[in-house]
Amino acid sequence: MSQQPKAPSILEQYPEETREAAELLKRAVPHMVRHDIPPNPIHYALWYNYCRGDEPELNRRLDKIVADFSSFPPETAAKLFRDYIIRGELEEARCGQQQVIELVDDIEGDVQRSVTGSQHYQDSLSQGLAALQEPIVDDLPAVLNELQLSTQQMHDQQEKFLYRLRAAQGEIQSLRSQLERAQAAATLDSLTHVFNRHAFTRLLEQALANDTDGLALIMLDIDHFKQFNDQYGHPLGDRVLQHVGQLLRDLLPARGVAARYGGEEFCIILKDCFDLATASTFAEQLRLKIQALRVKVRSTDKVLDTITASFGLALAVPGDTFDTLVTRADDALYQAKRNGRNQISPTTSEPALSA
Repeated sequence: MSQQPKAPSILEQYPEETREAAELLKRAVPHMVRHDIPPNPIHYALWYNYCRGDEPELNRRLDKIVADFSSFPPETAAKLFRDYIIRGELEEARCGQQQVIELVDDIEGDVQRSVTGSQHYQDSLSQGLAALQEPIVDDLPAVLNELQLSTQQMHDQQEKFLYRLRAAQGEIQSLRSQLERAQAAATLDSLTHVFNRHAFTRLLEQALANDTDGLALIMLDIDHFKQFNDQYGHPLGDRVLQHVGQLLRDLLPARGVAARYGGEEFCIILKDCFDLATASTFAEQLRLKIQALRVKVRSTDKVLDTITASFGLALAVPGDTFDTLVTRADDALYQAKRNGRNQISPTTSEPALSA
């Protein structure tokens, strides 16, 4: 089966460094404000690309939309997002779907040929047996030759089918790997290999919809990370984030979920956690592991710095939504920062729930 050319992934389409990306985003925001465009991820992506200037047709269409409409139609924004932002992912999904269709068609053809060959062999065998039962067989060598030929044809057909089936297994494995990579790209943060923010949002909403009992949220932020990046550079900062991601994966309980919420901020969903003391015990274990990290010069093993993190904890209560629970954990996190950082702060406020 011929392989379709692989479309570049979303990450490959955006090679900008953090500073370049921030500058593009700063240029995008005034456009959105000028045209009263709601600040959501789809709109940010569209106007970010507008400022990049790599898609003249997208820029033309955006200019026309803001000129023709007093508001930015959501359905139009969604279509432009599909056509210009995630088209590579959609094309990859279509290619994978087409490969599956072709694979099934090929196997169906092989099975049909095998069935036809089996039927032909059965007919030849029946005719040969009937001839052998006659009192006088005038042409016994011809009958035996026909049986031998049919047997060989049947054997060849089965060998071909077996070969094709083994090849199909290899193709199925390849397709499975492609789907797994696509799923990982859609749900995992590429740097830290924990869940990304989109996946975290979906998982927390699902957890809240199922049962708030025994559900806790921990938010952590690496202390003074901006200054760390400015002093040592982003590559070293990325290594710190990778180490923190590894710690989260190593220490996470069986039913826990870890995600990178954004920048140097991470979130942890704990289940079967019925009090803040249990959440605090886990957070303290993680805090100490992070504090034990040492930033060293590889060539000399000289210690440059240590890493610390601040933590905010909140327990879910009946009626909690994604926003109310995250807000309480986030408020607790900033309380830990105000109190001097490198510490854990449980939430002290009750959720404001509407009647």
